[in-house]
Amino acid sequence: MGARRMGAWRPGRQASVHERASRQVVALFSGGGTGGHLYPALALAQALVELRPDVRPFFVGAERGIEARVLPERGIEHVLLPVRGFARGPAALLSNWRVVPALVRSVVQVSGIFRRLRPSVAVLTGGYASGPSGLVAVLARVPLVMQEQNSVPGVTTRLLARRARQIHLAFPEAAARLPTQVRGRVQASGNPIQPPSAIGRSEARTAFGLGGDGMVVLIVGGSQGSAALNAAVLEAVRRVARGEARLPPGLQLLWSTGTARVARMRAALAELGAPAWVHATDYIHDMPRALAAADLAVSRSGAMATSEFLAWGLPAVLVPLPTAAANHQEHNALALAAAGAALHLPERELTAERLWSTIEGLAVDPARLEALRKAARERGRPESARRIAAALVDLLPPGPQAKPGEASTGLAGGAGGSR
Repeated sequence: MGARRMGAWRPGRQASVHERASRQVVALFSGGGTGGHLYPALALAQALVELRPDVRPFFVGAERGIEARVLPERGIEHVLLPVRGFARGPAALLSNWRVVPALVRSVVQVSGIFRRLRPSVAVLTGGYASGPSGLVAVLARVPLVMQEQNSVPGVTTRLLARRARQIHLAFPEAAARLPTQVRGRVQASGNPIQPPSAIGRSEARTAFGLGGDGMVVLIVGGSQGSAALNAAVLEAVRRVARGEARLPPGLQLLWSTGTARVARMRAALAELGAPAWVHATDYIHDMPRALAAADLAVSRSGAMATSEFLAWGLPAVLVPLPTAAANHQEHNALALAAAGAALHLPERELTAERLWSTIEGLAVDPARLEALRKAARERGRPESARRIAAALVDLLPPGPQAKPGEASTGLAGGAGGSR
């Protein structure tokens, strides 16, 4: 399929054709394939428009990525490309032959976009969807900015870093994996997320049907859930129900099982008498409230999830996804464990006994929990999106600055659930 151009940019309201045509400053954002690459781009676009209302964001993504659903739903001006990521595993050779022709077609299409829109800056947030835009930006001599979410830079970041004007890292450790000559352009800016809101702990717990006292453990395994985490948690609950493990007073679980797994988990809990301290849900749509309600997270170690934990000062037990590209989730978890902001529990060591002993140990050791919380806050970058947007403004031609109190674009919106 060719590129599809759909939707219109809406800075708080639907812009007219005349208004869109009159915009002189175009900022091109490219990143996707997964929400971990798309949502940072959305957050940056929103923050940039709040600083520079004259900017017209334009998104370039992939037909096969999450952006193919999210961008049209939000009415955001964009193009979707046929670009594909390289497959891994035994069947990779059969599917990877399509990658190069799709890349060539995508580069040609992006070249036309650059000629038509003449962007003032190209912002790449990674993933295979961003590759064509980065290549064309270099050839067209458009200022290139890269935002890397993980502690291990992705392929696109490593290939194009030498040509980037700015490189924004979420993990300072990633700088050591970039060419020496680019480190003067590196800024440890954090991941662009929605800053923590002033949601009260009591209000947040009430929204999820949780009791107001005691420790709340938030368990998330990504938007689809995690079979490994679910199995360990369920077995831990069984051990408590059988009297083989102790339940600390007041402890509650807020457990996002994943949509495909929730029926099976709830049926298993029903067999155990539906313990009132376990709150199982398919998907957490209101993640800010979940973060406000929790005292501890048990989670995969994706870049955006860990960035939210840090921004909220939420200690975490991180169980990296072992099949993540370049094992980046393991490196994320190791970096945060070394900083004292999280505990690292490899999936190969994940058992119900080990998981529960870790949770129980933290529940009865408030000093240790507070040390983790303090380190998380020190590492967090809740204002990352605005900080990076301010750096982007330096690359744009002069224009009007936003007035205090000007309406938000409402663009970023968050990933809408566990990540």
